Amino acid sequence: MSVQIHPTAIVAKEAELGEDVKIGPYCIVDPKTRIGDGSELRAFARVCDYTEMGAGCVIHEHAVIGGIPQDLSYRGEETWAILGDRVVCREYVTVNRAAGEGNVTKVGDGCFIMENVHLAHNVRIGRECTIANKAGLSGHVVVGDYVVIGGMTGFHQFTHIGSYCMIGGLSRITQDVPPYCLAAGIPLRVFDINKVGLRRRGFESASRRKIRDMYKLIYNSSLQLKEALRRLAEKYPNDREAQMIIDFAAESTRGFTPRVTHDWERKSEE
Repeated sequence: MSVQIHPTAIVAKEAELGEDVKIGPYCIVDPKTRIGDGSELRAFARVCDYTEMGAGCVIHEHAVIGGIPQDLSYRGEETWAILGDRVVCREYVTVNRAAGEGNVTKVGDGCFIMENVHLAHNVRIGRECTIANKAGLSGHVVVGDYVVIGGMTGFHQFTHIGSYCMIGGLSRITQDVPPYCLAAGIPLRVFDINKVGLRRRGFESASRRKIRDMYKLIYNSSLQLKEALRRLAEKYPNDREAQMIIDFAAESTRGFTPRVTHDWERKSEE
């Protein structure tokens, strides 16, 4: 099949369109754009300059991808918004490109971004994340792989969310949430490991119990975080899950979100 462009769409001749791209009614595609094979723009979608989309993406009605960042430091420098393969952006999603010369806002492969979500400048989203309706991610937020974010959730600038986390809807994120955790609330609190999400991602019960034991050491031992992480490395040498937590802590900028005040020792893995 060839590229299909609705006669009401406005597509710059300089735009780079892959094979089998479909561009619907009243869409606008700017010159400095790249749209991958098999991607589709639904009616009234807008793809702005300095935007790159992978293969198999679907951009729904009235979404705006690659808009100018809402950052007072931005001075027109060349920055990008990059979407991986198979990214779905539902109605009225906005993805702003980055601020700062050469920087990018990036959404990983297979992400599902629901209606009216806003991804601000310099945000980085891992692969196969789901972000529910009307969540807002402020500038420089970093989200790992396989994360689920509930609707109408707000993120403070520079916060980090580890891989395999689930964040409950209507939450306010002001500190970092380490990998494998379930967190929710205002103020945000870590409730447990994300055992349902981990099970769905193929983590066996023994691995889930091990991860919970790691967090007992971090949250229940009364140790300073630095010391708890040192003991974690000693107790679980060359362990993939432990190393992910340690690496996350090394990049954390706002400190770990506190846990709720129940006793994790009483938790049992199903």
